[in-house]
Amino acid sequence: MKIAMIGLGKMGANMTRRLLNHGHEVAVYDLNLDSVAQLAGEGAQAAASLEDLVKLLPAPRAVWLMLPAGVIVDNTLAELGKLLSPGDAIIDGGNSYYKDDVRRAAQLKTQGIDYLDVGTSGGTWGIERGYSLMIGGDTTPVQRLEPIFAALAPGRGDIPATPNRRDSNSTAEQGYLHCGPVGAGHFVKMIHNGIEYGLMQAYAEGFNILRGAASEALADGYRYDFKVDDVAEVWRRGSVIGSWLLDLTAQALAEDPELSQYSGYVTDSGEGRWTVQAAVEEAVSAEVLTAALFARFRSRQEHTFGEKMLSAMRQQFGGHIEAAKEG
Repeated sequence: MKIAMIGLGKMGANMTRRLLNHGHEVAVYDLNLDSVAQLAGEGAQAAASLEDLVKLLPAPRAVWLMLPAGVIVDNTLAELGKLLSPGDAIIDGGNSYYKDDVRRAAQLKTQGIDYLDVGTSGGTWGIERGYSLMIGGDTTPVQRLEPIFAALAPGRGDIPATPNRRDSNSTAEQGYLHCGPVGAGHFVKMIHNGIEYGLMQAYAEGFNILRGAASEALADGYRYDFKVDDVAEVWRRGSVIGSWLLDLTAQALAEDPELSQYSGYVTDSGEGRWTVQAAVEEAVSAEVLTAALFARFRSRQEHTFGEKMLSAMRQQFGGHIEAAKEG
């Protein structure tokens, strides 16, 4: 298939490469001309404008957005709405708010343009590991674009089947899933990221306690000087809390056991807040996820080893660079 990719940052560029590696054609556009030129050199078709980009695509067209959530998405959709035709599809693969998806889909539907929201997880490692895709939208465009989703997703790989799982036609075992109507994909991804906050916070607090076991404030005989990088490594092998996130934690500690390159200033990109907001709207308890979000707020005031651990994990799995300290 042929598809357009708008937004060639850490995710968009590698998703383009993965699609090219799987035999798909990709036309690319970004305000950063160097990024466009780089991917053109790797086999993508370069476009100098959104208008040029649309002209490179056969009908029915498919345009994938990997842009920061918010106004930039709305502005891009407004421009594309003037250029696309009925039957074309726009896929928002960024971390947009699901309520915005519902509004945008309704607006585009009046023009006959399909809108899909696709929660995309995989970070900077997705080009090798594949991307977990959570898809929202109407069934017809989802089915039409299934070759794209299958190429981006990890596939079954060597992960064993879940015992007692009912045999079905679900694509979940392939790493992509049509979760429901418009907004459903980003809703599932929103909760995914809320859980991610909680998991990261649990690891960070645990390692902080391990490191604190060497404190002079503790009584003699109850003081331990743990090598936290070795603890992370042993937990990776056979423990109940093993995970890819722990693998990345071990990698960060192997590179810098003191995490001296991190300040502990931890940002949040919106999904954690939206998850807590959804819990409030549903009157559902979410103590751990809420506490993890608030811990990120506090990290911007004072920094502990645990918060440095959060920054280290974010850089390892997603290439996130710490923001400059406020003030």
